[in-house]
Amino acid sequence: MGEGFLLLFVLIAMGALALAVIWFIAIYNGLVRARNEKDNGWSQIDVQLKRRHDLIPNLVETAKGYMKHERETLEAVIQARNAALAARGPAAAGRAEGALGAAMTGFFGLAESYPELKANTNFLSLQEELSSTENKIGFARQAYNDSATRYNNRRETFPANLVSGGFAKAELFEIEVAGEREVPQVQF
Repeated sequence: MGEGFLLLFVLIAMGALALAVIWFIAIYNGLVRARNEKDNGWSQIDVQLKRRHDLIPNLVETAKGYMKHERETLEAVIQARNAALAARGPAAAGRAEGALGAAMTGFFGLAESYPELKANTNFLSLQEELSSTENKIGFARQAYNDSATRYNNRRETFPANLVSGGFAKAELFEIEVAGEREVPQVQF
């Protein structure tokens, strides 16, 4: 009876060890999948931001002919675009894109003073393309934040938090400019 009991104990111990290894592998692979989904979400934002950054010089170049006396505004847009291009990671990109958005708001506000520019088909086309890209960026940010939150939840909850030591917390893409949080005022 002693050898049978020892054999049973060894088999149970090996089974428990095998289950622990399978459990570890499943958690680790789940974390890797969640991290890759989060990284893919960021890549989608990056693609749309590149598109936006590529459109802005064409828009500014089109406006230059009409807005000869607005050099400061045009340079501010290009500087904000270059800063946004250089930003790395969601937090830095959020700040840089907020500054770019503010510069673009000033640019479009100023463009309202130039009826010839507003009638230029190239300018209107670029403006429409930029607006469409802004919408895509908004959707991509939302998808990224959703996947980053799922990833963070997965890495921080038990039992995955026992395995997730090598997985860095994902940054969320947040609004950094207080003015973007304000509700637009509509007046009739």
